[in-house]
Amino acid sequence: MELYTILRAFADSWMLLFLFCFFLGVVFWAFRPGSRREHDECANLIFRNDDAPDGSGDDMKGAL
Repeated sequence: MELYTILRAFADSWMLLFLFCFFLGVVFWAFRPGSRREHDECANLIFRNDDAPDGSGDDMKGAL
């Protein structure tokens, strides 16, 4: 057997199974119970230093 044939057979069987299990693990980790607080915190991260509602408290004033 050629090396290509062996690697192709491996990729079509075991690697496909491994990548599918990895995908399921990532999806489960993202939607796990209790992660809502972390997702909300990350979503509001850009507003952390925004003190004034009109944007006048911006730390980057005059940067451009």
